[in-house]
Amino acid sequence: MTDPLIEVSELSYRAGEREILSGVSFKVERGDFLSIIGPNGAGKTTLLKCVGGILKRTKGSVRISGRPAESLSHKEMALRCAYVPQSGLTAFPFTVGEFVRMGRYAHTGPFSALSSGDLTAVRRAMQMTEIEEFEDRNLNTLSGGERQRVWIAAAVAQESEILLLDEPSTFLDPKHQIYIMEILKALNSKYGVTILSVTHDVNGALVAGGRAIALRDGKVAFSGAVQELLAGKVLEGIYGVPFHVLEHPHIGKRVAAHAGTEA
Repeated sequence: MTDPLIEVSELSYRAGEREILSGVSFKVERGDFLSIIGPNGAGKTTLLKCVGGILKRTKGSVRISGRPAESLSHKEMALRCAYVPQSGLTAFPFTVGEFVRMGRYAHTGPFSALSSGDLTAVRRAMQMTEIEEFEDRNLNTLSGGERQRVWIAAAVAQESEILLLDEPSTFLDPKHQIYIMEILKALNSKYGVTILSVTHDVNGALVAGGRAIALRDGKVAFSGAVQELLAGKVLEGIYGVPFHVLEHPHIGKRVAAHAGTEA
């Protein structure tokens, strides 16, 4: 029997006296698109960082392709997982091209020259995210949406099998939100990249499809197919407010609106 790509078992994380995550368990298969949802302060970003080895969990285990995550070297982890932070982070003083090329460091090392294969991977990532026109611009001159595409391009150039994204559409206008989601869905469906995406946008998770887990007070409150979020009072149990389920007139899918929101 094949091991799941990611297996999280009884994971807990404590910061000082505060327990942020408690007994979190779930599995991710190769090719999954997993949305991680939940209210503010539920522990979503912390969970993503624990999976990616950015934070050291207090208890429990994380296994990648059957191996304990802590047994992987930094290079091995980088070849398996690429992390994209929130788009509101301060940009670095590099050009777009320089930053995307850094995505190849997991393959070459920071002081090695890039091979033709490395440069091909970089070019393909920039084409996929449509940022070639920005190649010589400094990151600090880009808008939030443009900068987020650059972060994703660097992660794509890394050619990891897992993409970890922390609220990829936060701070973006609707046009850029749609564009980023289209890129992620293509990476998942066409290129087989396994995606774990933290999001506040329930409807974005529904449109993305795949599976979801929901955190509430640091614990798993839901795990299953995203459409199962619309059953009964599942969303109310997660967010503490009632939701209405509506049929979207344009995309042909059911979406959720919390009580008090005009459809």
